[in-house]
Amino acid sequence: MNIKNINTNLLLAILGLSIGLLNGIFGSGGGIIAVLLMTHVLSFENKMAHATSISIILPLCIISSFVFIKNGFYDTGLIIRVALGSVIGGMVGAKLLCNISNTLIRKIFGIVMIISAVRMLL
Repeated sequence: MNIKNINTNLLLAILGLSIGLLNGIFGSGGGIIAVLLMTHVLSFENKMAHATSISIILPLCIISSFVFIKNGFYDTGLIIRVALGSVIGGMVGAKLLCNISNTLIRKIFGIVMIISAVRMLL
């Protein structure tokens, strides 16, 4: 194994650890960091980064959910109601992602990040 592969694997392991910690602590944010690092550090196209992020987040959300449920941090009624809408929204969003340009994705993502940052700071 050459040095480049070792460095890439180390970077990916650190990326995974960071994503898992953020998602585990805050319940979100791991996907945002994943997209930013994949587009800016690993040079992924936006569509690939967003789609890959979803696939990365799924297993860690399942694990985090089990931990939170085991410790009593859940509302079953809320989970069911929101999950039903999320499934529909996820399907529509994935289809939209496949049909819009990388430039538009980047702009929408940037606007959402700015709005989120401003709301968090106020």
